[in-house]
Amino acid sequence: MTKADIVAKISEKLGLEKGDVQATVESFMDEVKNSLETGDNVYLRGFGSFIIKTRAEKTGRNISKNTTIKIPAHNIPAFKPAKIFVDGVKTNTEAKN
Repeated sequence: MTKADIVAKISEKLGLEKGDVQATVESFMDEVKNSLETGDNVYLRGFGSFIIKTRAEKTGRNISKNTTIKIPAHNIPAFKPAKIFVDGVKTNTEAKN
């Protein structure tokens, strides 16, 4: 599902203009992104949390030059789904093999 699909579904469900819904969805995404960039986690009860994870420094390999490189510690954004969200996905979808 793409952002356009989400906008179309919300617009259809609520009877709002697609342009208004798109502006709302984009504002939501901007707020989540801005919060994470300033170091604040975003908690959405019943849905999940957008959090900042810190990756430790590690040693990697540049296989084209056959050398080792040091990858510095860094932060990455992550999503942690709520338990009710995970349970719903588990019960309503079948596993793909």
